[in-house]
Amino acid sequence: MPTFTALTTLEKKTYAEALGLALEEIDPAPTGVGVFEMEDGSGLWEVGAYFVEDPDEIALALLAAAHNAKPFVVSELPETDWVAHVRRELHPVEAGRFFVYGSHDADKVPTDRVALLIEAAMAFGTGHHGTTKGCLEALERLIVAGETKHNVVDIGCGTAVLALAAAKTWPKPVLASDIDEVAVEVAEANVAANGEAGRVICLEAAGFGHPELAAKAPFDLVFANILKGPLVELAPEISQHTADAGHVILSGLLNTQADDVIAAYEAQGFAVEYRAELGEWTTLTLKK
Repeated sequence: MPTFTALTTLEKKTYAEALGLALEEIDPAPTGVGVFEMEDGSGLWEVGAYFVEDPDEIALALLAAAHNAKPFVVSELPETDWVAHVRRELHPVEAGRFFVYGSHDADKVPTDRVALLIEAAMAFGTGHHGTTKGCLEALERLIVAGETKHNVVDIGCGTAVLALAAAKTWPKPVLASDIDEVAVEVAEANVAANGEAGRVICLEAAGFGHPELAAKAPFDLVFANILKGPLVELAPEISQHTADAGHVILSGLLNTQADDVIAAYEAQGFAVEYRAELGEWTTLTLKK
């Protein structure tokens, strides 16, 4: 069955969200609609829709004009088993003591590494992206420095790879939350596959908006591997939920965006301990 995409960009979040809602009402209806801030530092928002039959390009053109968007670009995607394709392309990742792999590479796991089994799935964080690897390397630096953390949370956990790394480092329960229901399901599957069920608790929440997160605060280590916009917006909330002398590891931001994120967190009483660039991505380790 063919799949079609329709993509456009807008300058404002509110316009993008309104267009996303309007897209859900056209006929034929899309099977999914996404609204994302672009990661290239442009400040633009991308709106995309997926269809299993030819979309109505006249309706799309009218919607784009009505919402001050660029004309939609409509493409037909080839029929591909994407999970199988990704499995073939993804190789194990080493980040300090951590070895991130898929089940197809189980025979390659070294005996002297902390193994993290993460399957290719519909959630962010297989370890191959510069931000995820950067966070694992930041965690490694804390471990080498002699830090011991007793209360850890992974906000925007995706596959839960960072929460799992913390759980395999320190024998304490770890919380992992994500705003996306699918990501939470993927995280739970990965937690079970790594034998950490009951020690990594996966929650569906926006930011810290869950009673269990509030009850466990303050945290002495907070991971937030998301995007610049949410990181800046969450700065006061992350500060509120971080213990004095606690650390936060932040990523999901381009090198050009790091200074803005640093400024937001310095205003909340954090100081930069380490700033690392991996390709075009920056990971920050800050201390409160």
